[in-house]
Amino acid sequence: MLGLGTTLRPAFAFGRQIAQLSTHHEKMLIVQRVGAKQNVGLIKLNRPKAHNALCTPLMKEMQTAVKEFEEDDKIGAIVITGSEKIFAAGADIKEMVVKDFATIYTGKDHFLDEWKTIAECKKPIIAAVNGFCLGGGCELEVPGAGGSQRLTHAVGKSLAMEMVLTGNRIDAETALRAGLVSKVYPAKEVLAKAIELGEKIGEQSPLIVQMCKEAVNSAYELTLKEGLHFERRLFHATFSTHDRKEGMSAFVEKRKPKWTSA
Repeated sequence: MLGLGTTLRPAFAFGRQIAQLSTHHEKMLIVQRVGAKQNVGLIKLNRPKAHNALCTPLMKEMQTAVKEFEEDDKIGAIVITGSEKIFAAGADIKEMVVKDFATIYTGKDHFLDEWKTIAECKKPIIAAVNGFCLGGGCELEVPGAGGSQRLTHAVGKSLAMEMVLTGNRIDAETALRAGLVSKVYPAKEVLAKAIELGEKIGEQSPLIVQMCKEAVNSAYELTLKEGLHFERRLFHATFSTHDRKEGMSAFVEKRKPKWTSA
């Protein structure tokens, strides 16, 4: 998941790119297809009274929305965002306080299962973060539960240790320097910029984009030697695809490629 952040000034504008068509409101999410070509899936957290706390019903809706966008051939990328003042306050403590070890350890209530859908989504996911992004909200931006592991990979041991042990907050500029987000924009531009990035990704071959995402993600889990071997094999695999040939031919012929994801 890529991340775009602001300072903690809580304001953003949807911008002209957001289409009003094909919109449906779910209980805790607002889900839209946006962009000039309707090729970006937008998921907006919508629990204002709970500061977008990530409860199980919300995450189940998130799971459904992500799966729908992942299976939609017209969607090239997914953007997840929050409200004007807060991305997400974290996990819903009121929901967790009544749970017991045996139930969650044995998996009887499938606690946190929905997070796997986000982490394993083959399509690129962009977090458009405005305002506060705390606890589980930061885990969603990383993405997925398991912040002590993913955060450490993202920002290094020292900063991750400080954040995990103290709960100290960092601002957008610190997050940028640490590599937790890829860009920082004025608050009113964040969502539009995220959609713009999603549209640019959507212009590429969907098949090759998925392969690229798999290659980059593997770098966190493999040794350098294993990762280079994996990358080489994926590169070799592109030579069996129509899109590899089409992309190279279009470049040589100085024309726009026509992708088929084949």
